[in-house]
Amino acid sequence: MSLTGGAAILAPITAFPNGVPSNALVLIPLNASGTPMEKKITEGPVALQVEEVWKLLGFNGPAVQVQDDQGRPIAIGLEDLLGGLEKHWNENNDDLNRGRIFTQELIKHGRHAKAEQVLSKIVALGGDGEDWLALGVTQLAQEKLDKAEGTLKGAQNLLKENPLPSLHLAKLYNSKKESEKERESAERALSIEPNSVDAWAYLTNYYKQQLGEEGAIVKIEELASAPLHAKSAAAYVALQGFYGGEEATREKAIGFAKKGLERAPADPLVLLVLSALYGQSGKLDEIIKLLAPHEALMQRDVRLAHNYFEALFQSRDMQKVTALLNKLATSPNKDVKQFAIERSRAISQMLAQQQQALAAGAAGGAPQIKL
Repeated sequence: MSLTGGAAILAPITAFPNGVPSNALVLIPLNASGTPMEKKITEGPVALQVEEVWKLLGFNGPAVQVQDDQGRPIAIGLEDLLGGLEKHWNENNDDLNRGRIFTQELIKHGRHAKAEQVLSKIVALGGDGEDWLALGVTQLAQEKLDKAEGTLKGAQNLLKENPLPSLHLAKLYNSKKESEKERESAERALSIEPNSVDAWAYLTNYYKQQLGEEGAIVKIEELASAPLHAKSAAAYVALQGFYGGEEATREKAIGFAKKGLERAPADPLVLLVLSALYGQSGKLDEIIKLLAPHEALMQRDVRLAHNYFEALFQSRDMQKVTALLNKLATSPNKDVKQFAIERSRAISQMLAQQQQALAAGAAGGAPQIKL
């Protein structure tokens, strides 16, 4: 029996005489008092919608992860979370940050109509450019194109050094089938932030629609050759993103990433994407050769540290692994430091298991060591 789809079956273990399916979730339903649920549920299979499963688990809506007042992760029902944030906002509408936190969660979970209501109040009470931008995004998500256009233009005027209003305007003009304005908005975003990978990716998509795939590549490389962009790898980081996901086109992605590396040899982003592409291709030696000169960057970027560590570890170069973790443990970056501590602990446990296996082998049999 294979369980698929968006529903679940709640049943006693005896309902599976031939074994519980490997992808099944075992749920023990209890009432608030800790007593078993109604007899009809415990006596036989009951088909449930996902919403009913959340209710049985005690959540009001799907479970979402948040942090408590001490920073610890906890799970709470989405409706309870949104209800609590709305109550917090209504208690003091003059505290705009309360409204901003509320709208962040609303947007995250696709509640754009409600987010628009709250953001409209925030803007009316003196909200800043980021509030205008968020309001425009919610209006665009609801296809209120004329309202969104005016709001995003307002955000553009307030956030003169932020490319996002222009990028969202480009999406809006795409919806309105105004191709020339779409291109101008995307290019404006790029002029504001020449290293914006999102802007380069948007322009690539735009030119793919206008010129086809190969024509788009030629156009993007032509734009990337302009003096303003000559030392930036962003265009090639964007291009590789269109080809890195499939094995058949991964070498093409690697080629673009290498072009980016030639322009910016110490750019953390291009190092990250190229090392990831090598990892997907199983080229551990290439990762090590690429990242070995950049241990200083790893002190500030846990993603680079992770890729380099994994390549060394899978190559079983434990001497270099140990030296790397010792260096990373001194990092002022808390994420890098935590990464080094966790990996050091895991390696210590692995080595202890190896010693136990060797001792057991010496006592009466061949050792069985798993790496």
